[in-house]
Amino acid sequence: MLASSNTIDEHRQTIDMVHDTLLPWCSYLDEEDEPSIVAMANVQHLSTRIEGRLSSPAASVLELVGALHPTPAVGGAPRAVALEMIRELEDLDRGRYAGPVGWVDAAGNGTWAVGIRSAELDGTSARLFAGVGVVADSDPDTELAETRAKLQALLGAIVRP
Repeated sequence: MLASSNTIDEHRQTIDMVHDTLLPWCSYLDEEDEPSIVAMANVQHLSTRIEGRLSSPAASVLELVGALHPTPAVGGAPRAVALEMIRELEDLDRGRYAGPVGWVDAAGNGTWAVGIRSAELDGTSARLFAGVGVVADSDPDTELAETRAKLQALLGAIVRP
């Protein structure tokens, strides 16, 4: 994974966007030099820690979430062009898929993540969502296999043997 220039480039686009978006609100912002691998049951992900200190007066967590969503990992880049293409080409309503998921308390603190794999459950039916990052050099068969692996993890969470 760390040897795949396609995967590294896709990850770098997201890290750069997150960094550039947060920088105006921060008095300090730093990121790891190299990504690491987070291994899960069915897939692996690249991870780069970004940490900083908000300037005073601090932006609200909801303002920051709004500025960051959607990241290139789920919406593409450049953002406006990619989102328009998604609207034109996808024949489904994404609903909550890839949306921000988290909490905020009365003091304005919060933790948020991107719902990159999700399920909508309704009685006896379920609608599963998973996706991959597609860039110019993506191999469709590889991306399809990755999507299937991600969906398999969701199925394992909701299907009883």
